[in-house]
Amino acid sequence: MARFREALSRPGLAAIAEVKRRSPSAGDLRPDADPADLAAGFEAAGAAAVSILVDERFGGSLADLAAARSASKLPLLAKGFFSQADQLAELRRAGADAVLLLLRDLTDARLIQLIRFAHQLSMDALVEAHDADELVRAVALDTEVIGVNARDLDTFAIDRGAALELVASAPRDRVIVAESGVTARAHGAAAELAGADAILVGSALMRAADPAAKLRELVARPLVKVCGLTREEDVAAAAEAGADLAGFILARETPRRAPAVLPVPDTVLSVAVYVGERGDARSDLAQLYAREDGHRSRDGVLLRGDEQVARVVDRAWQQEDPEHIERARSAEGRIVLAGGLTPENVGEAVEAVRPWAVDASSSLETEPGIKDHDRIRAFVAAAR
Repeated sequence: MARFREALSRPGLAAIAEVKRRSPSAGDLRPDADPADLAAGFEAAGAAAVSILVDERFGGSLADLAAARSASKLPLLAKGFFSQADQLAELRRAGADAVLLLLRDLTDARLIQLIRFAHQLSMDALVEAHDADELVRAVALDTEVIGVNARDLDTFAIDRGAALELVASAPRDRVIVAESGVTARAHGAAAELAGADAILVGSALMRAADPAAKLRELVARPLVKVCGLTREEDVAAAAEAGADLAGFILARETPRRAPAVLPVPDTVLSVAVYVGERGDARSDLAQLYAREDGHRSRDGVLLRGDEQVARVVDRAWQQEDPEHIERARSAEGRIVLAGGLTPENVGEAVEAVRPWAVDASSSLETEPGIKDHDRIRAFVAAAR
């Protein structure tokens, strides 16, 4: 397995951090970008790989690739518009470990030739699809690393929802990269839960005052869920504090029952919480508990559509649970840690469990269903 694909195949969501000075859709992003400094910073911030635009339309060149190679040991992806074997050889000499190949610009036969040549050079190929037909082509051609781009290259419009459905439909035996439109942790989380192994982030990093710090923010775990929301002003407060998920309890046995799944900002994923039977409210995710003795079960599941994507490790209904943290620590897969978390203890719980997300509700209230905005801010800050 070549270095690029191996780096993206490790557990968890990988990030490919991109260096580009300008974009045809957005114009200048970071005209003075230094590829060496950025690549080194991205490596320190936790990137799995670095993407370098080498096309002059993006303000890039082969010299940028060589500069990044001199400053970072991470796998480097060369991005541009390539159709010839000699281009790939030139990229390899400049330090590339992988090359972007656009399905829209290549015939099946030509794509296969280029992939084979890349492999001869010990390079991976990131084969990029923009729609369902191109994804079918990529799968049929047995490509190993597939990029799903949320951006329409003709209109430059981003349709993140359509891209997520393409990611979800891709075979799980391929390495899938979600590209374009990732500006918040929730965007990366949505791609991860849809089945992406990695995200590629460019414009959001290039626009940031500190690109490495922005990358660190985007890949930070745990995610933070504020649950038991019943009012729009509390949703806004949670989003402003930096929460990634907003929970709306639709079960009948709680004073925190929401009137509906309320609107959430683009930076937040909505979660409808059910007990016993799952309802049909529109939400990004659903959290489902069994009903036991008239109350919810101790633990639940997080669902994307009909697929379980995480386990919710919670406490027994209104009871002490001395084994709570230990059960969470020993659980496998993505864990949402819930039950008894407060701004005062969440940091210690995160250190002990290393969960994918943390979830709090009653500890952030002035009364059932009414949030204390200072407590929300304190909880988010402590969880980070």
